[in-house]
Amino acid sequence: MAGHSPHSGRSLSSPRFVRLRSRLEFPLPSTPSFRDRIGAMKIIAQNKRGRFEVAIDETIEAGIVLLGTEVKSLRAGKISLAESFVRIKDREAFLLKANITEYSHGGYSNHEPIRPRKLLMHRREIEKLRVKTEQKGLTIVPLKIYFNDKGRVKLEIGIGKGKKLHDKRQSIKDRESKRQIDRAMKDR
Repeated sequence: MAGHSPHSGRSLSSPRFVRLRSRLEFPLPSTPSFRDRIGAMKIIAQNKRGRFEVAIDETIEAGIVLLGTEVKSLRAGKISLAESFVRIKDREAFLLKANITEYSHGGYSNHEPIRPRKLLMHRREIEKLRVKTEQKGLTIVPLKIYFNDKGRVKLEIGIGKGKKLHDKRQSIKDRESKRQIDRAMKDR
């Protein structure tokens, strides 16, 4: 059928084409996109103890390899970073002793709450961390875990030196004095 068009026998003024043309001429109603619904970063958990016990020099964002039930537990906020730490082994970084509670509706496919979880970082970043921990004696501590603007789970890790007892006392004094100043300014 040479010269056959898919619209043969139909005119452009038929009701069907008029409806289609009117839809194309006007923009679609503004529906929120996926990114608008997710919004900005949503913090799941923070490691306040890690910030208190380590003087943080530098922070790095890393992705994390998770199972489906782990992500669902994270959406419910069921994680503890209190005793967790990062270890580098065979040119790979792992998050250890992070407790992600089992998903309540997981069934037989549920995950182990405490297991090593691989961190997703560039090879150069991992090598830089390895050198700092071996030569300078610095520690790597997870600071917070959050969903970024694309809905991906990210982990912020901090590199720093462990505080001595007098350093911890000084940070408590600084925090208390800051609170008193804030209260005085608020009461004005």
